[in-house]
Amino acid sequence: MEFLIVTGLSGAGKSQVADALEDIGFYCADNMPTSLIPKFYELCVQAELPKVALVTDIRSMDVFATLSLDLQQMRDENKHFKVLFIDCDDSVLVNRYRETRRKHPLSDKSDSLADAIRKERQLLDPTANIANYSINTALLTAPQLKTRISKMFSDMQGGMVVQVVSFGYKNGGLTEADLMFDVRCFQNPHYLEDLRPLTGLDDAVRDYVFGFDEVNEFVRQLFDMIDFLVPLYITEGKSSLVIGVGCTGGKHRSVAITEALAGHLTGREGVRVVVTHRDMNKYE
Repeated sequence: MEFLIVTGLSGAGKSQVADALEDIGFYCADNMPTSLIPKFYELCVQAELPKVALVTDIRSMDVFATLSLDLQQMRDENKHFKVLFIDCDDSVLVNRYRETRRKHPLSDKSDSLADAIRKERQLLDPTANIANYSINTALLTAPQLKTRISKMFSDMQGGMVVQVVSFGYKNGGLTEADLMFDVRCFQNPHYLEDLRPLTGLDDAVRDYVFGFDEVNEFVRQLFDMIDFLVPLYITEGKSSLVIGVGCTGGKHRSVAITEALAGHLTGREGVRVVVTHRDMNKYE
């Protein structure tokens, strides 16, 4: 059985994640008290459910504090599960709550919305630190989040998920990245009129980006570094590795180099590669 526990900040997109998981065949349960998770796990085993995801968060405030203990109990009982943490920037969460006019679960008359979010983040820090997977939704559209969830969990086969993400610095950094590489030092196809409307997926842009010796030397050394690090992360037991490749707009250089790195890693034993181009289509 594939058993996924989804938690994270209120307003970060856990409901959208649950919908995306349902679309790829997960049986989903929402807002479950943490003390019931071990028993629910046993019931799912008895029912022979192949893929299960449950959402638990601060809404169960009175019992949520025991989550880390409940998860440790499950590990001691040799129950196999993964934890997905859904994160988001505080400023984006504030805007989302203001737009929807919803009340934050921890807000009261004495707390501002920003204070409630900070309080929740402090309560969730222990869980965030033990999560197998983490996604920051601040700069993701709903379709992008759904696609990322589908790529990550449509075929959970163990091993380590390597997420290779291209992005544009002008749209914000990649806060969840474990490794991040800045390729703005290379020649920018944006300044060539015939290449500007294309992306790093197009042959013409790819040929231009890799037409420079310094790019090819960078990629060679990048491959060597990743080849050295990935086995160490696997040995350490890491379930997910996020590698960010950023250029100015996230449309040309970062996309081409991300594709090259993903191609280099694809097919490797013990590794499943997920490619995301966060900002590639932002300017269409």
